Amino acid sequence: MRIFITGSADGLGRMAARLLVADGHRVVLHARSEARAEEALSMVSGAETAVFGDLSSIEQTASVADQVNRLGHFDTVIHNAAVGYREPKRIETVDGLPHVFAINTLAPYVLTALIERPQRLVYLSSGLHQQGDTSLMDLEWKACPWVGVAAYSDSKLHDALIAFAVARRWHNVFSNALEPGWVATKMGGAGAPDDLEAAPKTQVWLATSDDPAACVSGEYFYHMRRKTPKAQARDHGVQERLLDACERLTGIRIANT
Repeated sequence: MRIFITGSADGLGRMAARLLVADGHRVVLHARSEARAEEALSMVSGAETAVFGDLSSIEQTASVADQVNRLGHFDTVIHNAAVGYREPKRIETVDGLPHVFAINTLAPYVLTALIERPQRLVYLSSGLHQQGDTSLMDLEWKACPWVGVAAYSDSKLHDALIAFAVARRWHNVFSNALEPGWVATKMGGAGAPDDLEAAPKTQVWLATSDDPAACVSGEYFYHMRRKTPKAQARDHGVQERLLDACERLTGIRIANT
């Protein structure tokens, strides 16, 4: 299979890429700059190539989608790229949006809308999505004081909402979300308690497996088992409100069918 992985220059994305290459799959990497893309290729022996673009920028995210489309069709896209919750203040992107929201929410939304539709979509969420705000009232964090962990939790809820909305709209695509666990990556920190080696395996399994348990859509997983997401993540109204907000902010729309 041919798989594209965002944020695969390091961390769980790079670990997943190595597992996929070792299993004989064709893997295209992504990094935020051309230099980082070259470095990523040197770290994942056997990867097909790498694209680059800063996912905090809507324009550069669209460029990443264009680069991927010019490479041809992909069987799976793994939306792995993310930033964590340690940002001490609201960092604004070139588009005037919160850094965490731009990378963790808008980037997967834009890439989903613009990349030629694959057979499978995998979105990395987090157990912290359970704390996410389903009101979607202040996506840009303009009204409330900045709380990094809350902004991160919101964004990881958004990833699940996008995954479930796409599953509902695109009946011929397996679209699922997962939590890899709190593991000792650069984002998770050295004291994270979960199994680092197990963390990338669920995204690899959902991306490629013929196991009937993996060939589903609109589900949420942890360590290759279904897990119950936040109840409101299943709410079609909440899903549609998020998609509408993302379309308003980007001018880009995810097709209904």
